[in-house]
Amino acid sequence: MKWFEITLVVLTLLSGAIWLLDRLVLAKRRAARGGLLEAKEPVAVDYARTFFPVLAAVLILRSFVAEPFRIPSSSMMPTLLIGDFILVNKFSYGLRLPISNRKVVELGEPERGDVVVFRPPHHPDQDWIKRVIGLPGDVVSYRDNQVYVNGEPFHYQSNGTYEGRGRGAEMTGATLLREDMPGRSHEVLEITGLPFRDPGEGEWVVSPGHYFVMGDNRDRSDDSRFWGELPESQLRGKAFLIWMNWDGGVGFDRIGRSIR
Repeated sequence: MKWFEITLVVLTLLSGAIWLLDRLVLAKRRAARGGLLEAKEPVAVDYARTFFPVLAAVLILRSFVAEPFRIPSSSMMPTLLIGDFILVNKFSYGLRLPISNRKVVELGEPERGDVVVFRPPHHPDQDWIKRVIGLPGDVVSYRDNQVYVNGEPFHYQSNGTYEGRGRGAEMTGATLLREDMPGRSHEVLEITGLPFRDPGEGEWVVSPGHYFVMGDNRDRSDDSRFWGELPESQLRGKAFLIWMNWDGGVGFDRIGRSIR
């Protein structure tokens, strides 16, 4: 969606520049030439004056308040389903400039368990979503389908067998687990007996200014186990609400759900 962000910034600046130029210079020239008659306003100026406030409001809200995203994959099931439309809080981790994503105001940092939207280092033009598992300075281990942070294991409780829906139906039959981490818990999926698959096992020390992220669908997620740490500079915001679901039809039961 970076192209949309660039387009929105360009249109806002262009319409604002045209409106300001007309206000300060061109309108006075038209009035001087027109005498007693009111000079006709150029079409470009009319459009700029009409659309600039709308574009500016959208840009401010999208860049500094909340931004919508759509979930295209199954990597965060069962927390997020394919077709979920979510809202992302853009100020939880500080205010950032559009396009460059450079932080200009410090407001907070991610906490363990947060679901975050970011641009991964190996795909800087794409928006991904995962859960924060490791904070700066943590030692994260993953082995035998279990997460350890600083030597302490996360605890798991079976919640039965998962039944998928829509394009996530392929996950039907996976084991549904509640994963308890310090301070919060959430559900994850586990598939046993997958042949010829790298389980992503290992141990990692999270560098300062970086985070270790994983998908809740542990056997269907391309995350920090495979491509490394997430730099803080690539964060886009914290996911907090599902406002719509469309996967061949409206999923009314998903609307209004908070993301935890």
